[in-house]
Amino acid sequence: MRVRFAIRVLGFLSLCLTPCFAHHTAVVVNKDNAVENLTSAHLVKIVRGEVKKWPDGRSILLVLHNDSVGETETLERLNKMTAAEWKSFVEAHRESILFVATDADVLKVVQSEPGAIGMIDVHSVDNSINVVHVDGKLPMEFGYLPH
Repeated sequence: MRVRFAIRVLGFLSLCLTPCFAHHTAVVVNKDNAVENLTSAHLVKIVRGEVKKWPDGRSILLVLHNDSVGETETLERLNKMTAAEWKSFVEAHRESILFVATDADVLKVVQSEPGAIGMIDVHSVDNSINVVHVDGKLPMEFGYLPH
């Protein structure tokens, strides 16, 4: 009887805590980039290539993963595109986006390129880059858009 109760409690807690381990994305920039906050609308314009320069005049380099389901879903939602529309967009803009394999690769590029902006899992964030607020919020805060 006690064993069944314990199993049920553990099962219930597992179901309740699962969302806490969901994929959380952080928007990151080079340490020398003074941008601390972006609106979601401005971030969309950066991703779409409509904004090509930072306020200090540096060219923006968008760094994305070759194949990241979480990042793709985030960018589809952020840009209000279907999966097919996002795929077409990426194919049409391949020359203006730097594609890399891992979060570590995103970090390397963002560290070395002053105008770079990328998205990484929050667990990959370190002190070599700056995390950008989106609409005044940081990753893991309720309402952070790139989640």
